[in-house]
Amino acid sequence: MKNLKGTKTVENLMKAFAGESQARMKYTYYASQAKKEGYVQISNIFTETADNEKEHAKRFLKFILEDESLNGAPLDVNASYPVGLSDTKANLAYAASGENEEWTELYPAFADVAEEEGFNDIAAAFRNIAKVEKAHEERYKALLANLEQGKLFKKDEPVLWKCNNCGFIFEGTEAPNKCPACLHPQGYFEVLAKNY
Repeated sequence: MKNLKGTKTVENLMKAFAGESQARMKYTYYASQAKKEGYVQISNIFTETADNEKEHAKRFLKFILEDESLNGAPLDVNASYPVGLSDTKANLAYAASGENEEWTELYPAFADVAEEEGFNDIAAAFRNIAKVEKAHEERYKALLANLEQGKLFKKDEPVLWKCNNCGFIFEGTEAPNKCPACLHPQGYFEVLAKNY
């Protein structure tokens, strides 16, 4: 790979690395808050997304470290990152907004700069990670809509509900208030997804 030192691309990689790192920590906090509120599925999704953000941060950092002249060098980061911690509804809205900015504005612009500077592999990484951020936004918005409409544990048609604690499966329009098998509360239920 050609030298990154002094390029706009290395600045953007550092901004993206810092942004993904702080998103990981925010989502970890949001997961704890969701669990406190009894939303185990949402907590698990925040945790899963935090892990995704960690991998994005690693990808961006690896590009920087491939340039031996930058390994160990101090690099400035000049960017602003939204900060907010509240209840789960607000946290989902904050998260969706941040993901939207990444996939609609930041990463497409960073990809264009990388391409202009001759870093096609970095441009491709920004574009591919932007696709993931779009999926994150869509998932957060869907969860928020379910919460706002009272549909997190209630559906219009019968579905299969799975207890995330013991695996009990229940069919109905609403998750049980308490799992008949392990007695964990309704917050441990989610719609069963068979993706195998």
